[in-house]
Amino acid sequence: MTAAAAPRPSRVRAVRIWLTLVAALIAVMVLVGGATRLTESGLSIVEWKPITGTLPPLTDAQWHAAFDGYKQIPQYRELNAGMTLGEFKTIFWWEWSHRLLGRVIGIAYLLPFLWFLWRGAIGPEWKRALWGIFALGALQGAVGWWMVASGLSQRTEVSQVRLATHLSLALIIYAAIVWTLRRLSGRRRAAAPARLKATAVALLGLTFVQLYAGALVAGLRAGRLYNTWPTIDGVLIPDAARLWFETPWWKNLFDNHLTVQFDHRMLAYALWTLAALHMIDALRTGAGAAARGAVLLFLALTAQAALGIFTVLYAAPIDLALAHQAMALVVLTLAVLQAERLTATRESRATLDRRADQIAVSTTPV
Repeated sequence: MTAAAAPRPSRVRAVRIWLTLVAALIAVMVLVGGATRLTESGLSIVEWKPITGTLPPLTDAQWHAAFDGYKQIPQYRELNAGMTLGEFKTIFWWEWSHRLLGRVIGIAYLLPFLWFLWRGAIGPEWKRALWGIFALGALQGAVGWWMVASGLSQRTEVSQVRLATHLSLALIIYAAIVWTLRRLSGRRRAAAPARLKATAVALLGLTFVQLYAGALVAGLRAGRLYNTWPTIDGVLIPDAARLWFETPWWKNLFDNHLTVQFDHRMLAYALWTLAALHMIDALRTGAGAAARGAVLLFLALTAQAALGIFTVLYAAPIDLALAHQAMALVVLTLAVLQAERLTATRESRATLDRRADQIAVSTTPV
């Protein structure tokens, strides 16, 4: 082994370990955010202090000041009037932990990234992608406050549209990191027909649409309604008059509890069917790793569908709701890996290898 070739695997491995840890932190962040929503804790901190807000209240006076701030918003006056300080602390810690974890993720991403740049461990192609991910992370902080602000004056909860936007952006960041990790692995594209690649991309796109729809259901607390399956409100397909009574018609897609939950169910059926067809096609063509990926994705979607059914039947208890959200992350991960596996070009792999060799040569001590 030459001196020039030796550093390359270790450098790439270090970058991949770093990105894996960041992706794991984001997954935890999504689940903590879900718990924060389910415990109605998201409005317990009514100010956005990116720096000073890192520290929680440390004295009785500070706790009472935070509690007094919460008493000024509609959620307290209409839903939690008479809450004790101890009860307030419970919801406060959920929201504070969620925000603290966001800060931790920012540091865990930026500092190692700057170190890797300084050491020359990241080529120009990956610099742009990784800076883009960091920019999305910075935007996510602003979107989070935009979401919280929607519940501080006129509402007793945050806007479900802003909640869905906040969650979707987190999942886009997570997916981008998983995609980059797969590219950094240096594995070549799985040989497969064009239709298999197309359905893999369609599965990934439909997964994101379904996750957004699920966030709308969560934001509206619509999972606590229509708790039967396979029927919904006593029928398989509700009357159009009930699905589309709001005007303009498109508001039903975001505000109508029945329409939002029905859409979520229909998207689930479509996603499961497409995954089944994709798996059958992959197995018939003998697509190797792509076939294994298709089987895993179909099994994960089947498990997710079962969790979704039980979550509806039991009116979205916190344990089932969080399990459903965790499995959604598994589905998204497998969908990203499958799409990347089938769409990555051989030329990009060759480019990666050349870049890695160049980095290794330029950073090897003489």
